[in-house]
Amino acid sequence: MALFDTLMSGLSSTAALRRGVRQLEQGDVKGAFVLLSRAARAGIPEAEFRVGRCYLEGVGVPPSRTDGVRWIERAAGKGYVEAQSLQATLCLHGMGAGSAEAGIGLGAGLFGSQTTVEPDYPGAAKWARRAAEAGSADGQAVLGFILTSGPENLRNIEEGDRWYEKSAAGGCPQGHLGYALVLARDTSNPETQQALLRHLGQAAEKGLATALYLYGMIQERGVGIAQDRSAAAICYKQAAEKGHRNAQARWGFALMEGNGVDPNPVEGESWLRRAALAGDPEAAALVGDIYAKGGNLPPNYAEAAMWFRRAADANHRGAARALGMLYLTGAGVLRDQDEAAKLFSIAAEAGDTNSHVDLGNLLLRGHGDERDSIRTREWFEQAAASGDLIAAFNFGVCLAEGVGIERDDRKAAQWLRRAADGVINAQYWYGRMLIEGRGVEPNPEEGRIWIAKAAKVGMIEAQVMLADMMLSGRGGEKDHPAALALFEKAAGNGHVGAMFAVGAMFGGGHDIPWDRIAAQRWFRSAAEHGHPYAQMMLGRYLARNLAGEQNIEEARRWTERAVAQGLQDAKADLAALPPAPEPDGGGASADKNPARAAGG
Repeated sequence: MALFDTLMSGLSSTAALRRGVRQLEQGDVKGAFVLLSRAARAGIPEAEFRVGRCYLEGVGVPPSRTDGVRWIERAAGKGYVEAQSLQATLCLHGMGAGSAEAGIGLGAGLFGSQTTVEPDYPGAAKWARRAAEAGSADGQAVLGFILTSGPENLRNIEEGDRWYEKSAAGGCPQGHLGYALVLARDTSNPETQQALLRHLGQAAEKGLATALYLYGMIQERGVGIAQDRSAAAICYKQAAEKGHRNAQARWGFALMEGNGVDPNPVEGESWLRRAALAGDPEAAALVGDIYAKGGNLPPNYAEAAMWFRRAADANHRGAARALGMLYLTGAGVLRDQDEAAKLFSIAAEAGDTNSHVDLGNLLLRGHGDERDSIRTREWFEQAAASGDLIAAFNFGVCLAEGVGIERDDRKAAQWLRRAADGVINAQYWYGRMLIEGRGVEPNPEEGRIWIAKAAKVGMIEAQVMLADMMLSGRGGEKDHPAALALFEKAAGNGHVGAMFAVGAMFGGGHDIPWDRIAAQRWFRSAAEHGHPYAQMMLGRYLARNLAGEQNIEEARRWTERAVAQGLQDAKADLAALPPAPEPDGGGASADKNPARAAGG
């Protein structure tokens, strides 16, 4: 029989086709292509289709889109149903007849890169309909896709649903997936839900990457079936290996977290990177998080910023805010509060409410633009009107500071009062408004009550302001011991002004025992944080030996720092210090007697 086929292949095109198909199945792709080409040149549609596939897939011949499309279209035009179905798919990839004539190269479409040609939906619809009506399940799936998801002028949802159902009945994986998506529009009926799971499972069983990914999601979440994270991980892995970027992200995350699989952070990060480079913003954000957190290694903020940028450029709100925080603090990138404002704006536009506040704080410090100010104020106003107390506070601040709206102290006070019932910062702001008489009648007594509420739950600025009011007796009785306790709390949390205040209280003149050693210690703490008055006072203590320690040279250095910050009172202190000894070139030593050096 083999000898007969060999002899006939030289005489009959049909025999050449038969022999070519057999050799193709046996793996002799070059010999098969020669025989199939002979049959195709004789005009046999099946041979034309097979030669076109060989060119498109590079089987037995170097790949050529131009030749592949030309042979597929020739077979389709003669009514060969498989060719019509494939031609429809090629048109969807921008690889219809026009692309063949244009001679578009191999870098696009089915060969891996982004195509520069727009999909030819009308051409795809024409060929898909011919194949569908001839009974091709693949063609029916393509037609279902065009009618349900194509351009508006070609859509016919009801008809598309019917073609998907027929395709699924014909066993086409894409038909099963498409019909599952049809059923997913309304899963209120348990029978519909079960049918959806059945069709999606069949598409997954046949190896369709998208179906594997979606079925994995259902198994992971336990939607309509028992939750099975191990089975979900298997689906993600299979789809990831087929190049599905969302599945690569989920598989990478599963490996990172040990979700349904033994943890393998190194391999997990590799899959996340692959998904991120393929354009998955969630994966890019996760890789950024990995570098920002550091884990067993120190954080690498520069690397984190690169991945956050990739995700933020795709409008990933979490990554945009994270990158904004890096720019705000200068971690891994140059500190740039204007860039931080832009990123917070992106995150806020995408619905991140925390970024509304971040952006608002930057706007109050003069960063961002007028458009950001207006948009931020509008967000706060809308949320405040719906009863959000935090938004009410922020809207009140916008009104008080004129951010995105004309300043209106009266309305600001109203919104801040509303927010003060549940927001600590609003209690502080409203208390200040009452004390200063901004937008309301001055009422230091009530203002002190609101400030005290905020101070009681730990707001540092409120503690400092309440302590100051207790010192002066504004809005209530004087209470210097209680004021000192509040100042010490705030100072312990890093408030520089409070450090100076503690030093000043211990220095004398208040209703507490004075302690100049403690005073000098607190003045030094505040001075080291750049407080000019603390620098002047530390200079005085050191120059005059007020706490049992005299050091004229150090006193001069601290006093000079205070003068450099523009503190006029420090100029007289500096002038009163004895002149610094001039270098003597190694001669007589300077007088080291502290008493004589201080003029005493």
